[in-house]
Amino acid sequence: MTTGSEPRHAAHESVEERLSEVIGSAEEKLAEEIIAEQDLHEVMQPAKGDDEEEPLPSMSEQISEQLGGVRGLIESSVPVLAFVMLNVLLGDAVLGLEKRDALLWAIIGSVSSALAIGGVRLVRRQPIRHAVNGLFGIALGAWLAWRTGDAKNFYLPGILLTFGQAALLLVSVAFRKPLIGYAWGIMANKGRQDWFANSELFRTFQWLTVLWAASLSLRAGIQAYLYWLGEANALGIVRILVSWPIYAATFAFTAWAIHRVTSAQRRDTTVA
Repeated sequence: MTTGSEPRHAAHESVEERLSEVIGSAEEKLAEEIIAEQDLHEVMQPAKGDDEEEPLPSMSEQISEQLGGVRGLIESSVPVLAFVMLNVLLGDAVLGLEKRDALLWAIIGSVSSALAIGGVRLVRRQPIRHAVNGLFGIALGAWLAWRTGDAKNFYLPGILLTFGQAALLLVSVAFRKPLIGYAWGIMANKGRQDWFANSELFRTFQWLTVLWAASLSLRAGIQAYLYWLGEANALGIVRILVSWPIYAATFAFTAWAIHRVTSAQRRDTTVA
């Protein structure tokens, strides 16, 4: 290589590098302008946490939501408690009113308390979903009890409804569409039902749905036995003191089981 050729080669490389830098800078500037105009930042460069799953709500939050909180639990029990207390106090056990008269006052007290609870919630602009559901069941039970003249029929709609729910859950398992999975998708997965693709979650929802069917059948079975015996007052006591604890325990175990699976999968993903 001659001495005179080195400056020309160096100069040639310098021009090419400079031209490449200018073109690259221009392309980057143009790309940034297009992204800014089309608002493509989130699509092209998603934030790191956008696709991350949110943690499952705590067991207490989920139970509170489903039962309407402690207040909702109390409010749902008040009409039943009113029916039992009035039927006992006004019936043969205490005041000795005629059976149908005691039943009438028990129905009036139960329906009135349900209406009062709904009215208070409405005035305070609070959610009335639980109150409305409770009022419908109370009204139907009251109608059946009055029509038949037997206090035990006050509880019949609830017993049949619970058995129906258990049967529906079992059918969903048989068709491999476990309803507990759908409920979890709505409550804790932003409405997404992508758990079908997760074999471990799918199996968990299958046996949890069976568990719920068994829990509901137990609750309804105890009440059905007392109904068959004609123990109307015992039916009310069982409904208040037994049904809700079984429901709450099943719900707590369900939340724990799902959280255990999702947490383990999240840890495995992080490690990988």
